[in-house]
Amino acid sequence: MDAFASTALEIERRPLHEEVADRLRTMITEGALAPGARLNERVLSEALRVSRTPLREAFKVLAAERLVELSPNRGASVVALSRSDVEQLFELMGALEGLSGQLAAQRRTPAELAAIRALQAQMLDAHARSDLPAYYAANRRIHETINRCARNAALTETYASINTRIQNLRFRSNFNRVKWDIAVREHQAMLEALEAGDGEALRALLERHLRNKRDAVLEHWPADDVP
Repeated sequence: MDAFASTALEIERRPLHEEVADRLRTMITEGALAPGARLNERVLSEALRVSRTPLREAFKVLAAERLVELSPNRGASVVALSRSDVEQLFELMGALEGLSGQLAAQRRTPAELAAIRALQAQMLDAHARSDLPAYYAANRRIHETINRCARNAALTETYASINTRIQNLRFRSNFNRVKWDIAVREHQAMLEALEAGDGEALRALLERHLRNKRDAVLEHWPADDVP
């Protein structure tokens, strides 16, 4: 053991509730847990093969992210957004994406550009196979990488907070194949603007991309009830 005394060999282990939160977050994004759905502790504990303690801790994490609502009477349920919520969140997200792109075009490194190209190839391959979960995983990483390339910590913090709340909506926006194909073409134009270092063009492309996502989501969304 003395031979290892001067070397840090600790294996980083994530708390179980964080892993549970990740799984629930994915289930919410992909629609396995629908907006407004009550989160049954017994059913989820059995499905995820965990006790109720880490499950409840995961609920608290997701409640802080405004993905889950905790009620003393009803327990936990998936947050259901109104049409107005969707419009406002996409309006804000479009501005955040646009600013991220404008800054990233000037600040990205060759290595970051290469990483985005690789993700784009993965995304296109998944699109060709009609594998929406794989497509969306690569797509999300592209957007997040562009945001990180902006090198603005405050922007990234705000971006992550809002983006988490609309993951299910962004995923659903690709259910229509025609709109999905349009989104893929938009991504190609974004990559070209990023390669050219054209921040204004990338900003405009990302803002339009988010407007199109919003429109795809709201196409069949009922109007809010007016008191």
